[in-house]
Amino acid sequence: MRILFVSSEVHPFAKTGGLADVAASLPAALREKGHDVVTLMPLYDSVDRERFDLQPMPRLTDVPIAFGPNRGTWSVLAHDATRTILVDIPQLYERGYLYGHTEDEPIRWAALSQVALQLPGILGWQPHIVHCNDWQTGLIPLLIDAKRDDPMLAKTRTVMTIHNLGYQGRFGSLAVGRLGLEGLEHRLHQDHLDDGYIGFLETGLLAADAITTVSPTYAEEIKTPEGGHGLDWLLTQRSEAVTGILNGIDADEWDPATDATLPATYTADDMAGKQVDRDALLAAFELDATPGPPVVGIITRLAYQKGIEIMEAPLRHFFHTWDLRLVVLGSGEQRYEEMFQKLAKDFPDKVGFYAGYNNDLAHLIEAGSDIFLMPSLYEPCGLNQMYSLVYGTLPVVRSVGGLADTVIDISEPDGNGFVFDEFSEHALGTALGRALDLHTRPAEWRTAVERAMGGSFSWSERADEYLELYASLM
Repeated sequence: MRILFVSSEVHPFAKTGGLADVAASLPAALREKGHDVVTLMPLYDSVDRERFDLQPMPRLTDVPIAFGPNRGTWSVLAHDATRTILVDIPQLYERGYLYGHTEDEPIRWAALSQVALQLPGILGWQPHIVHCNDWQTGLIPLLIDAKRDDPMLAKTRTVMTIHNLGYQGRFGSLAVGRLGLEGLEHRLHQDHLDDGYIGFLETGLLAADAITTVSPTYAEEIKTPEGGHGLDWLLTQRSEAVTGILNGIDADEWDPATDATLPATYTADDMAGKQVDRDALLAAFELDATPGPPVVGIITRLAYQKGIEIMEAPLRHFFHTWDLRLVVLGSGEQRYEEMFQKLAKDFPDKVGFYAGYNNDLAHLIEAGSDIFLMPSLYEPCGLNQMYSLVYGTLPVVRSVGGLADTVIDISEPDGNGFVFDEFSEHALGTALGRALDLHTRPAEWRTAVERAMGGSFSWSERADEYLELYASLM
């Protein structure tokens, strides 16, 4: 099959979250199975052109583009190794950021959508599937459906993947006239137009041939008022088109047996390297490295969705009643950064906080920690709990979305972590307490770690599920 995969971010070129990892790993897994996959993304000014040896493509330089009253040109640079095409429109993508709140934000993504429509004809490459990801690509299913008279798109089917329904790309309805949607206004949600806005994700969900999201449990949660973020009516209406496919992880990058970023590698049969990584982790945060006390790790965007709100009270309780260490890597809302800064100040030998993101440090936290904390309010899939399991770091999670699909409570015969239901300080504290208690029983802890490390989260298996879905649309 020929598959055009469109995403606003792709690792390693540009990344703010898990979308970039999926947009790198899934196309790679599909290519390994023999399919012809091209990935399309913007060329941001933050992309290192020399490092990735990006090269111009013939016929794709200064191509005219027009939508609504907007006129301009686009060019591309290509990364041959991953067949990634990066769209160069400097006035739209050279901003010093990936996403913003400027007046022309909808224009930026309408332009990417138009390029996705033009690209097949210029290349003479007819895609069977255009796979769209999150709201930034939400106009594409509608635009393709309106181009069925174009022989390059007549048989093309569209898949719209929701990575996080909380982000929908809503803009004032006055933007419609600037987005190249002339003659398609009747295909937009009329009541919402009357209310004064257009939703990019909503538009994509209405028009796509198939809808996927990144875990089976999340696929059900988004059909409820509690998890639907105002679109549960639409997802319920299109229920037969909705499929939940769990994300995978990149086993080449996330494997403690081969991880080149670590001071020491290890396996489930030989865990000696994990102790070396623990010592290195605590040294990196300048914390007391006395052998024995468990290390709790957190890697997260500091936002309410991630459960930061319910962390402080139980953590303070355990700092006073247990000997443990906490290492935190993340950035986001100022109030949460200040919370962890205050914890580090109050417990300087026990708490370390790194504000920002550092890939090598993320690997070291996964390897050097004993327990990983992920008490999300909602979590479409989550990757860090899977990294933790593979690295023998037992996760404490709330039973939502992909967390519910990957972490099994330790009370079950095949348990690999600690699960709680209620979004509360008490429920989180109880689950973390159970983890700390089990850590005092080394033989039982080791058995649980071995179960965790024996799990499989291969992208190859996930790619087969996508291929089955694609084939059903043909």
